[in-house]
Amino acid sequence: MRRAPAAALPGPEPTERHDWQTLKRLIPYLWAYKGRVLFALACLIAAKGANVSVPLIFKQLIDRLTVTPDQAFIVVPAALLLAYGVLRFSTSLLTELRELVFARVTQQAVREISLQVFRHLHALSLRFHLERQTGGLTRDIERGTRSINSLISFTLYSILPTLIEIGLVVGILLAKYDPVFALITLSTLAIYIVFTVRVTNWRTALRRQANELDSAANVRAVDSLINFETVKYFNNEEWEARRYDEQLQKWTAAQLRNQYSLSALNVGQAVIISVAVTAMMWQAAARVATGEMTIGDIVLVNAFMIQLYIPLNFLGVIYRELRQALTDIERMFGLLHEQREIADAPDALELPAGPASVRFERVGFAYDPKRPILHEVDFAIPAGHTVAVVGHSGSGKSTLARLLYRFYDVQQGAIRVNGHDLRALRQNSLRAAIAIVPQDTVLFNDTIFYNIQYGRPTADRAAVEAAARAAQLEDFIRRLPEGYDTRVGERGLKLSGGEKQRVAIARALLKDPAILIFDEATSALDSRTEKAIQAQMALAAEGRTALVIAHRLSTVMDADEIIVLDQGRIVERGRHAELLARGGAYAQMWLLQQQQERAAGDASGPA
Repeated sequence: MRRAPAAALPGPEPTERHDWQTLKRLIPYLWAYKGRVLFALACLIAAKGANVSVPLIFKQLIDRLTVTPDQAFIVVPAALLLAYGVLRFSTSLLTELRELVFARVTQQAVREISLQVFRHLHALSLRFHLERQTGGLTRDIERGTRSINSLISFTLYSILPTLIEIGLVVGILLAKYDPVFALITLSTLAIYIVFTVRVTNWRTALRRQANELDSAANVRAVDSLINFETVKYFNNEEWEARRYDEQLQKWTAAQLRNQYSLSALNVGQAVIISVAVTAMMWQAAARVATGEMTIGDIVLVNAFMIQLYIPLNFLGVIYRELRQALTDIERMFGLLHEQREIADAPDALELPAGPASVRFERVGFAYDPKRPILHEVDFAIPAGHTVAVVGHSGSGKSTLARLLYRFYDVQQGAIRVNGHDLRALRQNSLRAAIAIVPQDTVLFNDTIFYNIQYGRPTADRAAVEAAARAAQLEDFIRRLPEGYDTRVGERGLKLSGGEKQRVAIARALLKDPAILIFDEATSALDSRTEKAIQAQMALAAEGRTALVIAHRLSTVMDADEIIVLDQGRIVERGRHAELLARGGAYAQMWLLQQQQERAAGDASGPA
């Protein structure tokens, strides 16, 4: 008997199943290739017809051989031998042809659904991705796409063929023999199916528990590996291994219980099939003894039983895998049901190319209604001007960038670009006009060239190298043995913080946007590199609208206007010299930072 594969679920099976709805959603993807589907079904029916015909030919051969064994080679018609061989070959040929024709249908359906889910996930809000665990999300997609293959495979290659064969066999038994044979066949099928379904349903709880523990172990492993550096900082490798092993031990115990229950299912199925075959052969033998049936008939009945019960041996696996596949597909389709928190309005406008002005109009915002972040923030950035926003950590500075990108919608007020409310613009056109250098730069696990070119994937090598020079990155790249082809590692971990930010600056410059956002863009740079980058940032911002979010005040001295945020409110605004002259919050921050820099300089001097 086949043993169940140790597949896993990312979470508990839904309490309310929607199998029919899931199938209805899947069918259109398959029916798009209805010509191939119909041809595959025709091959399936023809293959089963040929398969059922083989025992009938074999019966004729046995009977001829039994009647005149001494003249077998003369009496047995050559046509029967030829038909026997042709039918055997036809069964295999039609089966392979069916699989070959239907393979494209399956793979295209998987491709189209996977792409649709992938696009939808990228269209969902930042809030959704911050609240989801990446390991569990990728497993949902992986299992869902794999389960489409499983569902189609089990349905087309196991369930439909078996149902067609059962119908043909029962019809032949009723037409040619005593109804008791058909009765035994149908009774056995009913008992076998009821037993398998009930035991499998009982096993589902055990399997679900094992799946949950498998996912928990996977999430724990992924979380630990993503935070590899933190684990190393605190020397907690063994602690992480013990936590991972705790989950693995629970998973192992659940898998053993699952295996014990599978063995009980297999033994019960074997008992039912053995009793049924014995009853069929006893009935056939009794009728051969009385002359009602021939030796060929008993061979025919035995062949039919073998053909029926071999696929039935896998019914438990098939039934469980079908439920598993439907659950996984339902979970993946459930991702498509996730509502886009930020969606384009039906009449959304394209943002025209060219200079762009930005205005925050009495903006109020909160990630959580219980904890407001911004309160009536109101300021404007004229086209071609630079406005800096400064303030202590947690004052809401970086939230401004997220709102300008429309990762979230404001709850009060409005943000306008060229006079258009962001909610009235197409997100693609809005984001095409903005480039950002974030505080926490995350790079793709690819080359430096790829990561810079990501700002504008169609850019040629000369443009990429020009962006690298503008970001003061070229000297560093020249010193690398592989130059631009140097791989940066997972999340860019092979580069220092300053190197990563310079790559991010080059990427933003390559995009050549109308609006530039620098979100703590020089926070990880040393003073010398910072000054060089500042000069390049000033050049890059010329003719563009720039929003500079900074903690280090020395980076914003030349801004056209400086906004001081405190607990989500604007407490001061003006140019650098004006704010220093007022002696307010900005002046105090400036004084404090100057003292810290002098102290750092004294500490680094000679002892």
